[in-house]
Amino acid sequence: MDNAIERSQNRPANEPRSYSFRLGIAPNAQGSALAVFGNTKVLCTATIDTEVPSYQVAKHQGWLTAEYGMLPCATATRNSRERTMSNGRTKEIQRLIGRSLRSCVNLSALQGHRVIIDCDVIQADGGTRTASICGAWLALVQACAALCKSGQMSVWPITQQIAAISVGCWHNTVIVDLDYAEDSHAEVDCNVVMNGQGEFIELQGTAEGHPFTRPQLKTMLEYAQSAIEQIMEKQRAALADCGLSWPLA
Repeated sequence: MDNAIERSQNRPANEPRSYSFRLGIAPNAQGSALAVFGNTKVLCTATIDTEVPSYQVAKHQGWLTAEYGMLPCATATRNSRERTMSNGRTKEIQRLIGRSLRSCVNLSALQGHRVIIDCDVIQADGGTRTASICGAWLALVQACAALCKSGQMSVWPITQQIAAISVGCWHNTVIVDLDYAEDSHAEVDCNVVMNGQGEFIELQGTAEGHPFTRPQLKTMLEYAQSAIEQIMEKQRAALADCGLSWPLA
């Protein structure tokens, strides 16, 4: 790492923040997880009902949708609540979370059920969307396990483990898991979602300052994959602590 660059907690360029997952944090939901990435904290829940969209019913499939929001004091200055229409950023993040989770779900196995993922940011310090995806997958596993245990679903619907992380270029150096101070001044901002097979589900990369090179992109993807593999280990450990294991069948 460039010696001129000083990251939070003196992290090397390829080192993510400290992170943890606490499951069962919202007992009224079928599945829940508190995802903590540094100072970013997101409460993720999964609830299941039978209000499947008509176009999915016609295809004999279930559905999964996601909602995302930031609590008023999640940032240094109070955010107004989105009481009616979500803003553009919120909608984009909700769609990212939904797409990411649907990529690992067999919707036919969910026939007759709709999974609603809620990701509420308690504290924001960068990487809220990627932390949301990591925590939401854990909530989804718990919810589906509860549905199978109750006999309401006979086929296990989750096909892959998924996780996500941010990478970027800051002071012309590739770094992983950007906090707010880094993200707000990054020359490049990129979010990476992957599955347990090492395959990419989604890449969102933007040159905020100046264009990035192919070698920089290669390094960003390498850093992202390494960090995601570490996160997946933590996800599996969190499930094991709750008496669940991955993979489930």
